[in-house]
Amino acid sequence: MSRDQRSRSRRPGAESFRCRHCRLDVPASAPGTQHRNHCPSCLWSRHLDGHVPGDRAATCASAMEPIAVTVRADGEWALVHRCAGCSTVRVNRVAGDDNPLALMRLAVRPLVRPPFPLEALGRL
Repeated sequence: MSRDQRSRSRRPGAESFRCRHCRLDVPASAPGTQHRNHCPSCLWSRHLDGHVPGDRAATCASAMEPIAVTVRADGEWALVHRCAGCSTVRVNRVAGDDNPLALMRLAVRPLVRPPFPLEALGRL
């Protein structure tokens, strides 16, 4: 890690933010969304918005873990995040530059870890 990356005086500008989870510098603009609030690499977010996307009215500001993917009626994918500080759950649009492998890992997580023993399916 370079000294520039370790320095606290180096702050990303208004056009970017640093991911609280993987520490990647993320551009604030993204294809497919007007209010980027999550990292395209690890998909973690930060609790910034209150009730309206882009309002930046939340007082919590904690990290938000990606816990699921949902598909909207029009076929668009969205990320489901849960705040590590206050447990608020929010749904956010997937951006065009989000890591497709990370999205697929999240989407298949329930199949990999079902809430019941798989042997129970054979008894149905």
